[in-house]
Amino acid sequence: MSRNRQTLASDHPGDLLDARRPIVSVSHEAVQGHQFHWHRHRRAQLVLASRGVVTVKTDDGTWVVPPQQAVWVPAGVEHAVEWPGLLTLRSLYVDPSACDRMPPSCCVFTVPALLRELVLRASSLGNDYALDGAEARLMAVIPDELRRLTPEPLHLPLPQDPRLCAVTDALMADPGNDRALGDWARAAGASERTLARLFRRQTGLTFGLWRQRLRLLAAVSRLAEGQPVTTVAYDLGYGSPSAFISMFRRTLGQTPGRYLSPPN
Repeated sequence: MSRNRQTLASDHPGDLLDARRPIVSVSHEAVQGHQFHWHRHRRAQLVLASRGVVTVKTDDGTWVVPPQQAVWVPAGVEHAVEWPGLLTLRSLYVDPSACDRMPPSCCVFTVPALLRELVLRASSLGNDYALDGAEARLMAVIPDELRRLTPEPLHLPLPQDPRLCAVTDALMADPGNDRALGDWARAAGASERTLARLFRRQTGLTFGLWRQRLRLLAAVSRLAEGQPVTTVAYDLGYGSPSAFISMFRRTLGQTPGRYLSPPN
């Protein structure tokens, strides 16, 4: 795959290996949509948008998260970060010595109030904090709070088979498309049974569940940008707003309004 790679400065905090400072941080403000091209870090990264919606992409899938959540990117995983509009981004970089018991692959976490405040405080301290002061003690708490988090079902796994990629690329461009798997199979030059088997093998989901996950991520992004629930529901192929809200609550445990309400 041809990629526009990001060249990071040699002293970027994400490449600092220093167990004495298990947490370092970077803040970023953006006034319009932009991206960080494909890159990797020697440290693990927690990507948190305190304002705006952020998308993280890897070879294995896509994660779309609103401000209440964060994406965990393990050390060494190549990834790209995109955002469609205004963004206030906070990134924590976690030394490998402090990553025990953290997930070995990317995932999304809901960030509780305490951890959110710790992240915001860490981003205001700078990375040259004294090793024997209050700042170092605060930073040492963060890995413990990270280990308490439970992954959310906001990962869209991506296939590798060219026939599946043709289907998933078309659906990502138009999540509301209601074509049945048999129609997609004929267009892709494969049998419906073959595509169904490949979906399970390469994404871990059935075709129907994969499309529902795609619509859920699209909904989170659009709702976080302020689009009305009714508009989002119909655009994404649901017969009524109530059907969409029911799916959203069944999957994420809350209605869209409560799920996307500003953190306290």
